Amino acid sequence: MALLPPGIRFLTSFSRDQWYRAFIFTLTFLLYASFHLSRKPISIVKGELHKQCTSQDEAEPGPSGQSHGDAHRPAGQLLDNETDCGWAPFGKSNYQQLLGALDYAFLCAYAIGMYLSGIIGERLPIRYYLTFGMLSSGACTALFGLGYFYDIHSLAFYVVAQVMNGLVQTTGWPSVVACLGNWFGKGRRGLIMGAWNSHTSVGNILGSLVAGCWVSTCWGLSFIVPGAIVAAMGVVCFLFLIEHPKDIRCSSTLSTHPKGYENGTNRFRLQKQILHSEKSRPLDPEMQCLLLSDGKIPVHPSHVVVFPGDGGSGVAAISFTGALRIPGVIEFSLCLLFAKLVSYTFLFWLPLYITSVDHLDAKKAGELSTLFDVGGIFGGILAGVISDRLEKRASTCGLMLLLAAPTLYVFSSVSKMGLEATVAMLLLSGALVSGPYALITTAVSADLGTHKSLKGNAHALSTVTAIIDGTGSVGAALGPLLAGLISPSGWSNVFYMLMFADTCALLCLLRLIHRELSCPGPAAGDQAMLKEH
Repeated sequence: MALLPPGIRFLTSFSRDQWYRAFIFTLTFLLYASFHLSRKPISIVKGELHKQCTSQDEAEPGPSGQSHGDAHRPAGQLLDNETDCGWAPFGKSNYQQLLGALDYAFLCAYAIGMYLSGIIGERLPIRYYLTFGMLSSGACTALFGLGYFYDIHSLAFYVVAQVMNGLVQTTGWPSVVACLGNWFGKGRRGLIMGAWNSHTSVGNILGSLVAGCWVSTCWGLSFIVPGAIVAAMGVVCFLFLIEHPKDIRCSSTLSTHPKGYENGTNRFRLQKQILHSEKSRPLDPEMQCLLLSDGKIPVHPSHVVVFPGDGGSGVAAISFTGALRIPGVIEFSLCLLFAKLVSYTFLFWLPLYITSVDHLDAKKAGELSTLFDVGGIFGGILAGVISDRLEKRASTCGLMLLLAAPTLYVFSSVSKMGLEATVAMLLLSGALVSGPYALITTAVSADLGTHKSLKGNAHALSTVTAIIDGTGSVGAALGPLLAGLISPSGWSNVFYMLMFADTCALLCLLRLIHRELSCPGPAAGDQAMLKEH
C-alpha cells in the first residue's frame, strides 16, 4: 500500500469532533466580523460628510447634479462656514455634535436592546434568531447609504436608520457567544476566545477598507456594500450554523482537559457519577461565595424559569436578577462599561482625529486607523494567553488597564509629531485598550455564564453575556457622544476623558484583583474560604 501524501495524513489526523469544532469557530468568527464590518463605515464617512472645500470638490457634482456645497441651498444663502463642502445637515459648524448624535443613536439603541436580546435569544433557536438579526442589520445599514442616492438631507432619517440598526445588531453577540460556549469547554478558553475575538478587529479593518473604496466618490456604497455582505452572511448562518454539538452527536467539550473542567451537557452526564465524591470534597472559592452561613444557595426560585427540554424534562433558564447574583457579573459589567467607552470612542472618532492632526483625506485616515485594530488583535490574544497561564482574569485586565492610561497620554502628545509616531502609538494603544475589552466580552462572559453555581445550565450563558455586554454598551454610547461634545474644546481633552475612563475601569476590578492575589491557587482559596466559615 502506497504511503498517503503528507497533506492527507494531516487532514485525517483530526477527529470528526475537532473538524466540526473548527468549523463552528470559523463560522461564528466570520458571522460576527460581518457585524463589525457594517458598523465601521460611519466613522470612515464622517470625514466626507463634513470636509473643507477645494476647487475640485466645488466642481464635483452630487447625485442630483449639483455640487455638494451648493445642493439644496437657496440663491444668495451661505452656510455657517463658507468653506464647508459637506453633506447637509453635517456641513454646519456644529457638525461634531451632529455626528456624535448619530453615534449615540446607534449605541444607545444597542445598549437598551442588548438587555432584552439575551433574554429573548435564550428562548429562541440561535440559528433563526441570528439569521433574522443579520438580514435586518444588512437592510438597516444599506438604508443609511440610500440617503446619498435619494439626496436625503434630513437628520431624522439618518438617526432613525442608526436606531433601527442598533436594535437589530443586538441579536449578534449573545447568539455567537452562546453558540461558541456550547462547543468549547473551559480548558484554554482565554487563548481560544482571545483568538476568536479578533473578529472585532478583523471586521473593523475590512469595514474600513470596504468603506474607503467609495468614501471619496460615492459614499452611499460605503454602506450598501457592507449591508449586502451582512445579509449574505445571514443566509450562510441559516444554512450552516449548528447550535449545539449534541445536534450532530459530537462531544460538547474539548478532548483534553488538563484541569478537569467540564461544562454544558457533559457536566449533566457526569453529575450523578461524581455526586458522592463532591460531598466529601471542600467547595471551591466560587461556590463558597454563593453560600450563606447556613449553607443555602441565595438564589431565589423566582430567579429561574423552567422550559421543557428535549426529553420532556425541565431545563432552567436563569432570570435577569438571578444572573446578577453570580459572583463577578456586576464588577466585570461595570469595568466593561468604561473599557468599551474608550474602545468605541476610538472606533467612531479615530479616523476624524487622524484627519485633523495629520491632515490626511478620509480614505487615507481610514486606512491608517486600521492599525489600531491590528494592535487589538494581538492585545486580545495576549490577554487570553496571560489569563490562561495565570488563571487570573481580573488581574490580567487590571494590568493592561494600568498600562493603557499613560499610553493614551503619550499617544495624544506624540501623534502630533508625525506619521511615524502615530503608527507606533496606534499599534500599542490598540493592544492595551482592546485587550481587557476582548477578554471580558469573551472568556470572562463564558466563564460566568457557565459558572459552577449554575450546575451546567447553558441557558444562562446568553443572559449573562447580554448583561455584561449590555452594560458595556452604555459606555460605548456615552464615549462617542462625549467625544463629540468635548472635541471642539480640543482633542487633548478627549484623551483626558479616555484616561479617566480607563482609571475607573481599573477601580471596578480592585476587589476581584485583591481576591485573586490573596488566593494564589484553587486549593489555597478553598482553605481560606473554609476558615472564614
